[in-house]
Amino acid sequence: MKNYQTSDIKNIVLIGASGSGKTTIAEAMAYEGKVIERRGSVEADNTLSDNTELEHIYHRSIFPTILFTEFMDRKLNIIDTPGSDDFCGGLFAAFKVADVGVMLFNAQNGFEVGSEIQSRYAEQLQKPIIALVNQLDHEKASWESTLESIVASSRVKPIVVQYPVNPGPSFDCFVDVLMMKMYRFKGDAGIREDLDIPDSEKARAEELHQALVEAAAENDEALMELYFDKGTLTQDEMRSGLKLGLARRSLMPVFCASARKDIGTKRLMEFIINVAPGPKTAPAFTTVEDGQVEADVKGPIALFVFKSAVEQHLGEVSYFRVIRGKVTEGMELLNTRTGNREKISQLFAVAGKNRVKVTEMEAGDIGCTVKLKGVRTSDTLCVSSSPVTITPIQFPEPRYRCAIKAVKSADDEKLGEALNRAKMEDPTILVDYSKELKQTILQGQGEHHINILKWQLNNLNKIEVELMAPRIPYRETITKVAGADYRHKKQSGGAGQFGEVHLVIEPYLEGMPEPSKYKFDGHELVVNAKNKEEYPLEWGGLLQFYSAVVGGSIDARFMPAILKGVMEKMTEGPLTGSYARDIRVVVYDGKMHPVDSNEISFKLAGRNAFKEAFKKAGPKIMEPIYSVEVLVPSDKMGDVMSDLQNRRAMIEGMISDKGFDRLTARVPLSELYRYSTTLSSLTNGRATYSMRFASYEQVPAEVQDKLLKAYTEEEKED
Repeated sequence: MKNYQTSDIKNIVLIGASGSGKTTIAEAMAYEGKVIERRGSVEADNTLSDNTELEHIYHRSIFPTILFTEFMDRKLNIIDTPGSDDFCGGLFAAFKVADVGVMLFNAQNGFEVGSEIQSRYAEQLQKPIIALVNQLDHEKASWESTLESIVASSRVKPIVVQYPVNPGPSFDCFVDVLMMKMYRFKGDAGIREDLDIPDSEKARAEELHQALVEAAAENDEALMELYFDKGTLTQDEMRSGLKLGLARRSLMPVFCASARKDIGTKRLMEFIINVAPGPKTAPAFTTVEDGQVEADVKGPIALFVFKSAVEQHLGEVSYFRVIRGKVTEGMELLNTRTGNREKISQLFAVAGKNRVKVTEMEAGDIGCTVKLKGVRTSDTLCVSSSPVTITPIQFPEPRYRCAIKAVKSADDEKLGEALNRAKMEDPTILVDYSKELKQTILQGQGEHHINILKWQLNNLNKIEVELMAPRIPYRETITKVAGADYRHKKQSGGAGQFGEVHLVIEPYLEGMPEPSKYKFDGHELVVNAKNKEEYPLEWGGLLQFYSAVVGGSIDARFMPAILKGVMEKMTEGPLTGSYARDIRVVVYDGKMHPVDSNEISFKLAGRNAFKEAFKKAGPKIMEPIYSVEVLVPSDKMGDVMSDLQNRRAMIEGMISDKGFDRLTARVPLSELYRYSTTLSSLTNGRATYSMRFASYEQVPAEVQDKLLKAYTEEEKED
């Protein structure tokens, strides 16, 4: 294939709810550009996209697919993304490098929850959107109701460019009110006739044409003056106004199609080429240095890696967009994250699993290379003489959490390697071994997301794994002052062990006064705090440690050992073995032996004195609380709210937003296991949610009693 200049490149991302036909339209685009000789189908498992075994099993997109087509002497780079929000990581990566989104709507379903979710993402990332109403050949297709739902729910003003003449099983023609022509199609191969608009459609076409003219004129004062002078605009003038409006997200052109019959594909591609923003007109890429990088082919080279994968026979494959300059084979570039130099040994244009070798790529183009060392998603590769780091992709927070382990302990190392590789390929998968919970915690976007990973581990990596409910990272603290003393004494021939520690503990609060006087166990204690040490805890909160020993009852050299004993018990709280936090400890007295006292004696004495005092200090268990936002169709709000209340949720607010309700609540993490599955069941898959850590709060008394009992039983078993 030829090398394309920056001005001849367009980058688009196909988005939309599951079942809207993204893979089928991508196939039609590739066919129209002669990248493939015949169109495949999702049902036949032979499309350029959806080319993995998993996607053949589910008959839906699970991974984003990069492909291209050549049309009108231009190159269109296309990223086909999954419709399920469980796999939104691919969508965020695609939005980063694409300049415009084409959102597909299923003409049977209209504006769905998936449409709303992806519209929100597009708004968040400020990406222009073209709407394509697909599957107008279905017997239940309804152009009018679909358009009404788009008008009611879209976050950008829709403006009709095309409308179907005969939606339904006989659908074969539509009117284009920009071109003011009617297009009729023969068969399923995209063969079209360009016809004059029949008299029966002229009034409707003129009305929509006038609305399109006005929408185009609104985006430019000069065009508005022309419109006032002439009462209309030429096609080129309309394109100029639509180009501005699309780029500013002030309008969303609406097209119609049957991707299955290849109806409407060419006109959509023509519009993208003529109107959609390209690398030179799209916003510049921002950098972590607060700069911007324009698509300047003469500038120093900079590549941005938006997807990493491991493919059979190829090894690691890095998919990138050329942000600036021109990349050629044999170039050595700097990875600004690692500081390593990487050699670009080969360059490929990508058409699904097919690779087309090229010798160079200009700014704005998308391609891939192989066998780079240590390059990961969001890395920037550039010339060392002009280093720059493109702002990384901001992936959404995980919404599903579980524990994972290999069924056979012999597979533990192999599992660790496979999980790290999965994390590299999909940054929305998070893996971490928790020393606190003694579990490997796996996080993702939903239960389906994690189950797909489990399938890969079982079938591709041949590792049998078990998923289970994760333990909850509770925290322990105290509510009142308490004191204790503990003597550690051991004599077994030769040198013995002796250490005695007297201490008092109290809850730590920011800004509290220095310790001076305490009342506990029926008596008053006055302390003269000398040495103060503060330790911010890696699990949150603080430990304050004071020495108030007088008269040399404990030698200063033993204070670090006492602190170590206290800290050991802080990492394994007395109530449930969870981390303790926000406690002040004052050591005020004790005893030592001139021969038998040593560090281990005082460490054990300090540990046990702290444990005894903790149990008398009104101990409480705190649990992690998450802020949860649920986007749900209004007719399902009651069911969702009732379920959340059963999960001990505190409802904070509800907002109606274009046919959907947005509910916010604070929910204990312990109540959110498998919530994504329950929510999907309650709403027939029409709702979604996001969650993020909010705070730690005290558990209710009945919950604390259950936790204490469970921990006691667990200790007995051990």
